Amino acid sequence: MNFASDNVVPATPEIMEALTAANQTSAPAYGADTVTRGLEAKFAELFEHEVSVYPVATGTAANCLALSALTPPWGIVYSEAGAHIAHDESTAPEFFTGGARIVQLHGKNGKILPASLKTALAEASNRAIHHAQSAAISVTQATEAGTVYTPSELGAIAELVRGSGLKMHMDGARFANAVAALNCSPADLTWRAGVDVLSFGATKNGALAAEAVVFFNKADAEAFEYRRKRAGHLFSKLRFLSCQLETCLAQGNWLKWAGHANRMAKRLANGLTATGIATLLYPVDANELFLSLPDAVIDGLEADGFGFYRWADAAGLGQVVRLVTAWNTDIADIDQFIARTRFHAKLEA
Repeated sequence: MNFASDNVVPATPEIMEALTAANQTSAPAYGADTVTRGLEAKFAELFEHEVSVYPVATGTAANCLALSALTPPWGIVYSEAGAHIAHDESTAPEFFTGGARIVQLHGKNGKILPASLKTALAEASNRAIHHAQSAAISVTQATEAGTVYTPSELGAIAELVRGSGLKMHMDGARFANAVAALNCSPADLTWRAGVDVLSFGATKNGALAAEAVVFFNKADAEAFEYRRKRAGHLFSKLRFLSCQLETCLAQGNWLKWAGHANRMAKRLANGLTATGIATLLYPVDANELFLSLPDAVIDGLEADGFGFYRWADAAGLGQVVRLVTAWNTDIADIDQFIARTRFHAKLEA
């Protein structure tokens, strides 16, 4: 009954089987194994484009190392105000980029507004040597609000980015949820929409600890091997990360797992809003819900043993909670949460 995060759930059986299989024999170290060497072909097939792929163990490493390849130390990286790189990765972005600045932009429903980006780029266009220089933009897909960018929304941002000579990074910790929600090609949400490098997330989607930095322009990845090594993220037994990524892609597992999480989020959202006491802050596109509930109801649900986070009031609605579903969320837990919400709200005996 834990809706605190998709990080709290176990790895999928398929992932654990892959790890066990990888552990049966010896293999060359530092990515020279056959599984790691075969990843680029598998990702290239998925994205319908030549790619460079680098497995790492954490989302913070994926995001910050990717940005380090796109911006100089004197650069600016623009992000939506609630982005993970702006709030939840300590000073890792500044550390790995050598000092680049994160500039937060006003957004709506977790998404960057093209108008805000246009204004920021215009203000920075004539900056002299005394000021930081625009270098890159980072979008989050699915967003920190649980919404998703459509290909056209990404394209509108990319048009401004390209016009200013910048690069575009995508934090795809929940990229699978976005693709599953939109039922579109991974290519349409990345390079076709102007994305230069993607942090492909697997940990939140059933893996034990595995992310991939995916470059769609090999020139951008020219020195990335050295950046990853310098940062301490070149694993000697890299096959244990790579086999997880391989398993995610195999037989469409990544979309199957994410699709289930999305459906459970919709069921939870529909059931809670039907009570008449819950107000959603944002549309529920992927697997996260942000909603207000009466304090007494929240207290009761916590006493019942349900796991979730209390969130800051973002819209004058009172106490807000975040609920996250995952690959293994049980319908029975969803229905129990809704039933207990109704009970604590005294909507039924």
